[in-house]
Amino acid sequence: MRVFVTRMIPEAGLTLLRKEAKVDVWPGPEDETPPKEEIIRGVRKADVLLCLLTEEIDRAIMEANPRLLGIANHAVGYNNIDVRTATALGIPVTNTPGVLTDTTADLAWALIMAVARNIVQGHQYVKRGRFKIWGPKLLLGMDVSPGGRGKPKTLGIIGFGRIGQAVLKRSKGFDMRVLVYDPLQKETIEQTEGVTYRELADLLRESDLITLHPALSKETHHLIGERELSLMKPTAFLVNTSRGPIIDEKALVKALQEGRIAGAGLDVYENEPDLAPGLMECENVVLLPHLGSASRETRDKMATMAAMNALSLLKKEKAPNTVNPEVYDTEPYHRRIEGT
Repeated sequence: MRVFVTRMIPEAGLTLLRKEAKVDVWPGPEDETPPKEEIIRGVRKADVLLCLLTEEIDRAIMEANPRLLGIANHAVGYNNIDVRTATALGIPVTNTPGVLTDTTADLAWALIMAVARNIVQGHQYVKRGRFKIWGPKLLLGMDVSPGGRGKPKTLGIIGFGRIGQAVLKRSKGFDMRVLVYDPLQKETIEQTEGVTYRELADLLRESDLITLHPALSKETHHLIGERELSLMKPTAFLVNTSRGPIIDEKALVKALQEGRIAGAGLDVYENEPDLAPGLMECENVVLLPHLGSASRETRDKMATMAAMNALSLLKKEKAPNTVNPEVYDTEPYHRRIEGT
């Protein structure tokens, strides 16, 4: 049995795979995506493809090998894979749900604190040798907790899946007023203590800090655009650790440049790794290189789960984290596993 891995993953996952299969890893640089022709070359020799979110897996890649038993994605999201085509061809697709919930929620809060309290700007101020004396107006930010007799800040959470709920959990210590928008989870939100459901426009108008956690879909693409940004308070901050295309990045740059919102913290980008023109130059934004799941523990768990999914597919078993489970009942799938 043979697995083709598009880029190097943590050893925890590779060790599991090597116990039961021949593993081929694309030998290119770790900070580059393999060219499509390299993926096709690897797939032709493989029984299972293990890929990352950075690789676009389309029909041409899937059809390169009529014996391919499945695709294991080393990520929670799977927008990089044409799942509809995979299902039509009888190819199961798996992901790694749940493992990065807490890690990503932690990072969302790291960005919330960074943008609210000018953490990055303060770091740069000291590193550049500009810190000469403490001053009462130096790099003033915004309180996240009410403090003393202060008024509680309002946190707006958009998207109330696992990560959105984990972000809510972490807000408790800050005594915040929490508003949530997610039309697919409205009933859950209304039954959750300490939160209030708001439609998107109202949430944007009322929130001091807004954090994005929806899945990427046709409905959520550019969910935050010029109109939505215009509804935010000029003192409000926007944080995105979900998917880059949730925000119209050009509109965000304009809002930041014109001071129509106070700032933003981004871990993901619309055309990653490219940034919208002007974003890099904005002083009121904190930019991270997609670190949402970037802890050693979490990445090991992701690699292990992806490997376990791949091994299930190799054994022609139903993988535990299949995103298109209906594929197992199709004729193309049965023809594929029977080798006909």
